[in-house]
Amino acid sequence: MPIKKVKLRKVKDEKILKLLRPYLAFWFKKKFGKLTLPQKFSIPLIQKGKNVLITAPTGSGKTLACFTSILNELFKLAEKNLLEDKVYAIYVSPLRALNNDIYKNLLIPLKEVKEIAEKKFKIKLQEIRVGVRTGDTSSYEKQKQLKNPPHILITTPESLAIILGTKKFKEKIKDVKWVIVDEIHELANSKRGVHLSLSLERLENFVGKRIVRIGAGATLEPLEEAAKFLVGLENGKSRNCYIIDARFVKPIDLKVILPIKDLIYTDAETINKKMYELIDNLISKHRTTLVFTNTRSGAERVHFHLKQLFPSKYLDELTGVHHSSISRDIRLDVENKLKNGKLKVVISSTSLELGIDIGYIDLVIQIGSPKSVSRLMQRIGRAGHKLHEISKGRIIVLDRDDLVECSVMTKKAYEYFLDKFHMPENCLDVLAQHLLGLANERKWNVYEAYELIKKAYPYRNLKFETFLSILKYLAGFYHSLEDYKVYGKIWFDENTMEFGRRGKYSRVIYTLNIGTIPDELKIKVRSLKGKFIGYIEEGFLERLLPGDIFVLAGKTYEFIKAKKDIAYVKEVKEKRPTIPSWFSEQLPLSFELAIEIGKFREKVFNWLEKKEKKIDEKIKKELNCSKEVAKAIYDYFLIQYKFLKKMEAKRFPSHKTILIENVITSDSQNIVFHTLFGRKVNDTLSRAYAYMLMKKLKKSIGITISDNGFILSIPFEFEKRFWIKIREIKKEFVDPKEVVKLVSSSKLEEILRKALINTELFKRKFRHNATRALMILRNYKGHEISLVKQQMSAERLIKVVKKIKGFPIIEETYREILEDYMDIQNSKKILKEIENGKIKFEILEKSNIPSPFAHNLFVLSESDVVLMEDRKALLLKLHKQVLEKIKEK
Repeated sequence: MPIKKVKLRKVKDEKILKLLRPYLAFWFKKKFGKLTLPQKFSIPLIQKGKNVLITAPTGSGKTLACFTSILNELFKLAEKNLLEDKVYAIYVSPLRALNNDIYKNLLIPLKEVKEIAEKKFKIKLQEIRVGVRTGDTSSYEKQKQLKNPPHILITTPESLAIILGTKKFKEKIKDVKWVIVDEIHELANSKRGVHLSLSLERLENFVGKRIVRIGAGATLEPLEEAAKFLVGLENGKSRNCYIIDARFVKPIDLKVILPIKDLIYTDAETINKKMYELIDNLISKHRTTLVFTNTRSGAERVHFHLKQLFPSKYLDELTGVHHSSISRDIRLDVENKLKNGKLKVVISSTSLELGIDIGYIDLVIQIGSPKSVSRLMQRIGRAGHKLHEISKGRIIVLDRDDLVECSVMTKKAYEYFLDKFHMPENCLDVLAQHLLGLANERKWNVYEAYELIKKAYPYRNLKFETFLSILKYLAGFYHSLEDYKVYGKIWFDENTMEFGRRGKYSRVIYTLNIGTIPDELKIKVRSLKGKFIGYIEEGFLERLLPGDIFVLAGKTYEFIKAKKDIAYVKEVKEKRPTIPSWFSEQLPLSFELAIEIGKFREKVFNWLEKKEKKIDEKIKKELNCSKEVAKAIYDYFLIQYKFLKKMEAKRFPSHKTILIENVITSDSQNIVFHTLFGRKVNDTLSRAYAYMLMKKLKKSIGITISDNGFILSIPFEFEKRFWIKIREIKKEFVDPKEVVKLVSSSKLEEILRKALINTELFKRKFRHNATRALMILRNYKGHEISLVKQQMSAERLIKVVKKIKGFPIIEETYREILEDYMDIQNSKKILKEIENGKIKFEILEKSNIPSPFAHNLFVLSESDVVLMEDRKALLLKLHKQVLEKIKEK
């Protein structure tokens, strides 16, 4: 069987240690006392040359498990002075910080083992060299590595691809025996991982024999898929891989906590005050605390308020903030202080999730929902860094939807549930980079290159015609593009079916433009007269359609158009925002967890329908939560239930029932879909329904989306009667029963392709893909090309290539948006289940009051004009309206 799970039976340490050189075994015993599970089972397998995937929590000795057998083999050679000047093992990780970490953490054991071998065992060892080669490595250091190559090379996916494109240093890796891929869960779900999978196949092809592949990660699911991603295919079948699954060996202590008992009637100021008092109280009881927020702005806010409210406790030298928008020097300083135990608390967005060694943490606080069980486990796994220590996490929630979400998430964490990772497939932009890389090596037969590419798991289903389309694009078959300075970078002969490099700059273009992480642009916001207002993120711009309203610097603006790196707007005073400015930072709820929350909803509504007693106690038992949490959840479900009964609903929202509300406000009809399937599915479905509705009504449709559902807002028309100076509303209502028929599973992709092609999102993703596919160069002949110039090139190119049927980079842009950014697969699945009756609609009559489960969506549609206080006031107002409705006779 190609993929095999190892049975974690009892094995004595001595049996494993006997496999090691005596001085290495002695060091191991002296340093750690005993072996961890990942170490016990990986050492013998790696020693036998087997591919291994190790999945275990942070602090379980994964890294040493990966390296021990490799070091053992190198020590054997070092004893006989047989270590040659070449690379034997390559370690790849997504983080440069992690690479520096591993480098330091390898040098210490090597030094200690060498001392033991020489002093205690009287064995002289040749030095084992370790080197780091990333974007930060100086030219001087690279020259040194050419003369004295490291025996163990530490690098990133991008730098490995660059090494494969070099002439001289590439020779130093021609006898590589082992490759370690760390933090595989972080790589497998992005184009960086896809990029790496092709590099690994190119490396093995270059070496000319099988390389032992070792993968390590913490929160992986499904494991078989991750193993296949790691090892690739041979003759269309997955290569062999042994999985060591020790994901759940570490004890956890997880609780959801409320800063206040009443989430509705407590004012925003009190909630804020109580939340910071709670955070302070938790920090005070622990030695070192790591606080996670979900956004960079959130991390800054928490840091600022702690220092402001408790100035004597949270001095600069005791606190730190860490996220991707902070300079590298400050981040490194925070990491070092944390590792050396000098900080009391660090607040981070997502940047400290991965396994860089940050020393002793005894508590992780998560503010708000982390949106997936895997992310929660990854984050709380930072507490109790050693295997026997408890990972202690406290989730603070301020909102009823978050309360339900986090309580179900915590229950699933105790049940060893993990969300599935999504691996991008057949990425044509990444393929273009590697085909140029292959062409730079030598002349290739097309079929030989195609078979090599298909060995990489993400490309196993790549069609030959699609492969040819990328070759033709790279070879300059689209002559119209030459007018836009897009020239052929390879030659391709359709008669002999061969291709190779073209021109003297192809190797330089490859080396200077490789990689998958897109450059992001800050968009200037100006009035139509050119007055500068501020900046928005490019990710925010992609959601804007002309007519959308948003807030910047406390004022409300209508988006008119975007040109280059400028968004043009006009100030509007009465209109409410249609989109919150922090949207691009939002993490999406995982589809798998969303379904679990839907199942919990079904259970509670069944209890209410059957009029069961002590439902709050049932909730407490079901979720293993506190009395306060259970009571708050019960109250939330009870008021929703009473409202729906008043509206004569027969079914209640769950994973099997989509509730649809028809809410009429003063300026619009709002069709509310209670689709608890996560933001990515809701983004997909809402765009399709809105597009079809727009076509039908010939007017723009407002969209508000969250993880729990979406609103389609149909504005009423304001008419000016010239003989009377008033505005009269022309109200035309749309029947929700007709709206739900507008989209089907078979037509979904076709609808979305039409809906997406002219959006800012499509333009932005096209620029990213065109840059990755080397249509637009970031660097040329030693000059860096500015983002603004790249954007201008993209705007010119997209107009041309949109007209070319099946143009590969346009196709890749569709694929990326539909499959990676959105979730077309699960959206189709939902629509099919609606079509075959597994999921039912429950459509309510018109109402001027939304149900409690829709309140957060309605607040979201307003949430940018208002501060937290106003949001709270709006929620309270909606809550009181619901109470009035329920009391009506």
